Amino acid sequence: MKDLATIAVFAGLVGFATWRLDSGVWLTFVMMALYVALLAQAWNMLGGYGGQFSFGHAVFFGTGAYVQTMAQLHLGWNAWLALAAALAAAAAVGAGIGALTFRYGLKGSYFALVTLAFAEVFRIVSVSVGFTGGGVGLMLPLRESFANLQFGSRKGYIALVLGFVVAALLVTAWLRHSRFGARLQAVRDNEDAARAIGIDPLAVKLGAITLSAAFMGAGGAFYVQVFQYIDPSLAFGPATSVEALVAAIVGGMGTLWGPVLGAALLHLLAELTRNLFGELPGLNMIVYGVVLVLIVLFAPRGISGLGRSVRDALQGRRG
Repeated sequence: MKDLATIAVFAGLVGFATWRLDSGVWLTFVMMALYVALLAQAWNMLGGYGGQFSFGHAVFFGTGAYVQTMAQLHLGWNAWLALAAALAAAAAVGAGIGALTFRYGLKGSYFALVTLAFAEVFRIVSVSVGFTGGGVGLMLPLRESFANLQFGSRKGYIALVLGFVVAALLVTAWLRHSRFGARLQAVRDNEDAARAIGIDPLAVKLGAITLSAAFMGAGGAFYVQVFQYIDPSLAFGPATSVEALVAAIVGGMGTLWGPVLGAALLHLLAELTRNLFGELPGLNMIVYGVVLVLIVLFAPRGISGLGRSVRDALQGRRG
């Protein structure tokens, strides 16, 4: 009940702030911070609670983005129906990749590299085939309406992504307290011991990657609806994967609010860097890398566990 109350308070505060804000700059900041929080929370379900580090979560993001776009352009589907298809397609890709990797016991650095390879394969395929627009990409026509999931104000997009983030938080809270979540964390901590007490690691990890992929696909669908454009590099490039995993690690893996805190901090740093140094290519990745190194060295539990990390460090010195 405590988690549900804090999620409700968070949603209420963000909703109230959005209603009161009139600055386009701040509304865009809130929207993009929530968008990064969604990606980080999606990664956290598999990487934080499942212990399966993925370097290629962009494969699920890109799947959601392209299905959202192609369903509307090529099939003439309503944007809401396309959104459901995008989530289902991303979840299916997640289950397929999980079945191929977990069945053969891939984990740790091997799993991380294989997910990165899948994202690159999907990128190459999307460049090569015609229905994805090839290297040029695809563009959605601008038709502002609720039915088309295109809004005349950032406030509409904030309401949409806030709904996604709240759903991700609710699923994460469920992972914290449910039997499935306990099994997932047992597999993360010691897969052999979990198997010995009757847990099926394959089934548990498949469930986690499917959930994670669905929410990552929601991030891709949201991105397309906001910017009306997607191409292979945006969809399957490493930047999205890096943003998701760094925000989760910086905020605190395996926690409810860590990814949200990490997303807010990283997006704030990215905006400050952009204002100070302009649009230098790759500069935000450098900033993310520096922050990640500092967090790993001095606060391995992330921002959400900073107090505990400091307390442990002080106790170590006294000892």
